[in-house]
Amino acid sequence: MTKQYPVVYEWAGKNFSGYAPDIRGCIATAKTLPTMRTALKGALEAHLKWLADDGDPIPDASETVTVDMEPDPEFPQPRGYYVVVEKLSVSVPKSKPSKRRVTGSKRIVTRRRTLQAA
Repeated sequence: MTKQYPVVYEWAGKNFSGYAPDIRGCIATAKTLPTMRTALKGALEAHLKWLADDGDPIPDASETVTVDMEPDPEFPQPRGYYVVVEKLSVSVPKSKPSKRRVTGSKRIVTRRRTLQAA
């Protein structure tokens, strides 16, 4: 099964960074826009596979994306800054039921070492 997730590519002055707002924590970087598309597609497919393998739900693809284009004095935008927003077709695995269950508790013992400055 495939879904079309909206993705955002941003030029960062020396390379592109990309992310899908619907899939938290999944990002990629690349030198060119075509390479960025390939890198982010691979990252998204791997991320969705990990979610499915863990029994977590696969997020739905949203129809719209809001990109904040307000200047930020702490992170000034590089000269010629631009953003590309498009939909990327991604293979989505079927979710598996979660295999995680608690059968008992283990006691974790931590050991502390005291270090002295020379």
